[in-house]
Amino acid sequence: MAIKLVTTAAELRAESARLLAEKRGSSQGLVPTMGALHTGHATLARTAVEQNDVVVASIFVNPLQFGEAADLERYPRTLDADMALLDAEGVDLVFAPSVEEVYPGGEPLVRVTSGPLGEKWEGASRPGHFDGALTVVAKLLHYGLPGGPAADGGAAAYRAYFGQKDAQQLALVKRMVADLSFPVDIVAVPTVRDADGLALSSRNRFLSDEEREAALVLSRALRLLESRALANESLELDSAVALVESQPLVKLDYFDVVDPRTLEPLAENCRETPFRGEGLALIAAKVGPVRLIDNVPLGS
Repeated sequence: MAIKLVTTAAELRAESARLLAEKRGSSQGLVPTMGALHTGHATLARTAVEQNDVVVASIFVNPLQFGEAADLERYPRTLDADMALLDAEGVDLVFAPSVEEVYPGGEPLVRVTSGPLGEKWEGASRPGHFDGALTVVAKLLHYGLPGGPAADGGAAAYRAYFGQKDAQQLALVKRMVADLSFPVDIVAVPTVRDADGLALSSRNRFLSDEEREAALVLSRALRLLESRALANESLELDSAVALVESQPLVKLDYFDVVDPRTLEPLAENCRETPFRGEGLALIAAKVGPVRLIDNVPLGS
């Protein structure tokens, strides 16, 4: 069956109900995206298809999470290519609403607030970004609810899929779902990388060849910490920072090791004494004009 495009919440709910009944399904997955899809998004879609009877992917460039109008206008819109990629992965429905459909009264007066967890790291560099992101994710999670019951008459299982590359967003979405009792399971999918280690991102297309080569220092620095953690050595974060700062085309924003749940920096002793437990190494930098983020889980 060919993938189907819907543009309103009413159409999405009707098609979801029809597909659950037609497939005698018991589960529905949602893959929220902003389009400009790449292999990382394909992995999200593939995982959702493997785990659910019906899968919806949303494509919506959310104006609330862009700090500058120029960045919003610059974000690539590639709906036809995105549809082809999702169709190849077996996604059933694409929900591509207009801004007016998502925000019918203009910018919402009431928004989801990311709180202290959203004020650090990316939130410190991009004020208001996570409030905008969580507001639209909350709406998309509501839109993506199964439109009808499971084949046995009970409630259909509901899962939503997010990439580990956006680690802070993932942590915030999980916390929002827990704190506000959303009826959805959040599934984290590991970061997908090119063969040379660069984390896949829609922003990578804006890098020149020279800038792309320079950007590899981010994943090299993360792998350095990962290897030290696996060997239970001291992380020596300062030397990893120095590695990044040795690349002249890269301007480091932050690079630290944090608790995966609270995103608070780990105690200093993880830098000077053998690493134990688990952590998350976070990095963000501008490579030429392009801002990139990456991370790697550390330890058990």
